[in-house]
Amino acid sequence: MTVAMVTTAVEQTPTIDEPVYVASAEVYLKEHSLRYNPEHPPLGKLIIASGLVFTDAHLDSGFVGSQSALGRSVLYESGNDPERLMLWARLPVIALTLLFGLVVLAFARDLTGPAGGLVAIALYAFSPDVIANGSLATLDVPAAGFLLTSVWLLWRARQRPYLCLPLAGVALGAAVATKMSMLAVVPVLMLLAVLSFWYARRKPGLDTRERLRILARGAAVAVGMALVAVAVVWATYLVVDPRLRWTQPENVPDIRGMRGRVAAWLPFPEAYRDGMRIQFGFEYDVWQGFLFGRLYEGSLWYYLPAALLVKTPLGMLALWLAGAIAVLSLRRLRPAAPYVLVPAGLLLAVSMNGARDLGVRYAIFVPMFAAVAAAGVTLLRRRWVYGVTAALVCFVAVSSLRTFPYYLPYSNEAFGGPSKTHLRLHDSNVDWGQDLGRLAHRLHRDHPGERAWLVYKGAGVPAYYGINAANPLKAPLGEVHGLLVVSNSSAAKADGRLAALLDTSTPLDDVGHSITLYRRR
Repeated sequence: MTVAMVTTAVEQTPTIDEPVYVASAEVYLKEHSLRYNPEHPPLGKLIIASGLVFTDAHLDSGFVGSQSALGRSVLYESGNDPERLMLWARLPVIALTLLFGLVVLAFARDLTGPAGGLVAIALYAFSPDVIANGSLATLDVPAAGFLLTSVWLLWRARQRPYLCLPLAGVALGAAVATKMSMLAVVPVLMLLAVLSFWYARRKPGLDTRERLRILARGAAVAVGMALVAVAVVWATYLVVDPRLRWTQPENVPDIRGMRGRVAAWLPFPEAYRDGMRIQFGFEYDVWQGFLFGRLYEGSLWYYLPAALLVKTPLGMLALWLAGAIAVLSLRRLRPAAPYVLVPAGLLLAVSMNGARDLGVRYAIFVPMFAAVAAAGVTLLRRRWVYGVTAALVCFVAVSSLRTFPYYLPYSNEAFGGPSKTHLRLHDSNVDWGQDLGRLAHRLHRDHPGERAWLVYKGAGVPAYYGINAANPLKAPLGEVHGLLVVSNSSAAKADGRLAALLDTSTPLDDVGHSITLYRRR
């Protein structure tokens, strides 16, 4: 997993979201300002910043513009080396992803023993989605990993509540301080805290008054855990700016109704609450989605389950299902069901109702929790189970290794593998702008001196990588001849001029399964 993630981090150019996070992290370091990227809390970007401190990157202190323009300025217009900058930004997320693998191992071992722990860590380590997103300077894997850590500590609190519940609060605060979407499961984790405290303190023969007293103390401890989480959120903002200077940006929408009241009532810094309003504003926008070759407006409630079906190894899907059945049916594992299945299930249900069908990264917590659940198959007392489980894990490993080093566009064998993913999904599922450097190498090697036309969807700057290509959408159709290069996400949403160009072009080759080269006569 380490080799896969580091290789991916070295070879991939910046994806669409990364420059914003990297540039915001630089502003945190150099100017101690919260003004950029307020729609996400600071912790994930502080993690990224822990790598950037070794780069001594230059930041234009007089820059004025959007956060996307700031990202372009930091990477390509300020004299910095974007490849070195991106590698150092990605390394802390890689290290954190590996540490979360140890949490998966420990959680599964606590539930099932060493054999289950090995199954869980194998599924985690070979997960194409975890490798793909864990090797990027983004927020999805850190937030999901902190959540998993909090749930594992809640499980351990059944034995040592006064040690583990405060630590669970720290991990929960870290999750909420990384992505605001984690707020949806806070009530569930508080109920799990009460459940763990009750289990730790219950004794045979308790009367009603003693039971109520234990429940009351458990509720108090759960509130204390939530307060610890709130303190962690405040601490992340204070680390960036001890004076908490904040001026509300112009793009903060006026959110009414229940969402507006939630944003107003939360005991977090004003910057956090304004960030929530921006996120809620995104939910009112109309986004384009692409699923199984169909381009549509808005969102589909079944998008994430369908995308997970495409992008998860078949052996992994089988072990997830078998593990979930084992957790629900086996007496030894049934107490773990509220911990392993409920938080991930609730968060998936919330994510399915979101407005943005942009990738399985919005459900990256599923491979983490499901890997723990899959460990339950080792407790099924059937001789053949061990052989089948080992075979399925090997199938997962082979499928994952075959896609190396192209993990973002992975899809399983039932859907044609990575080369066919763009026919069924788009955006961060397949083409997030990550292959601009590979494209430059391919053009230099196979098409030296040939005129190229480029439609690129990403945050990179083609000219920096030596790609001198014209935009075919700004030229008459009759003038576009020769090599046409199109990002697969752009091709999935093609209409008008681009659709006409593609209809009259012949595919030649692809780069990283995310960019297609065409020949147009």
